[in-house]
Amino acid sequence: MRPVKVEDKQLMEGLNQVFRSKGYEGASLNELAEGAGLKKASLYHRFPDGKKGIGLAVLSYSSDWLHKNLYELLMDKKVLKEERLETTLTRIKELYGDGKETCVLRSLSMESGMEIFGDQIKEEMDRWIRNFTEFGLEFGLSRDQSTRIAKQGLISIQGSLVVANAMSDNSLFLDTLEDIKLKYKA
Repeated sequence: MRPVKVEDKQLMEGLNQVFRSKGYEGASLNELAEGAGLKKASLYHRFPDGKKGIGLAVLSYSSDWLHKNLYELLMDKKVLKEERLETTLTRIKELYGDGKETCVLRSLSMESGMEIFGDQIKEEMDRWIRNFTEFGLEFGLSRDQSTRIAKQGLISIQGSLVVANAMSDNSLFLDTLEDIKLKYKA
């Protein structure tokens, strides 16, 4: 009997979820295969570089998602800037399950993950800051102000995810998104 084909989106979402919950070091190949909906041999076939290759694929998938769902919207001047801000923050809220989900960038930056994926993680964070900086200029902020808000927004989101998870209080994350909105509208 031929194995069931797993769609790429389903595969990447499953792998992403395993890394989000277990981190790079904590995720076993068995858990990754199960999360992907594949047999271990099929996982090796799709990712001959093993766990590192899987991590790189998840980072690439996440980067593509951020580009399509956040950055393209931020730069779409056909949409009012206030609407782009609201929609972007809503998408961030959905991405992190209202503050209950861990960021895959954080998960893959723990322990030895930073040695392996540091360049890709830094590149994605730089891309976030560049896009949110450019967006902030539309609100009349100076480049320095806008860059500060972009960096602080990234720090606040990441930090609030950690604290919200530790305290079992996702309102901390939701409040952070509201604070970010106010910084652009000030």
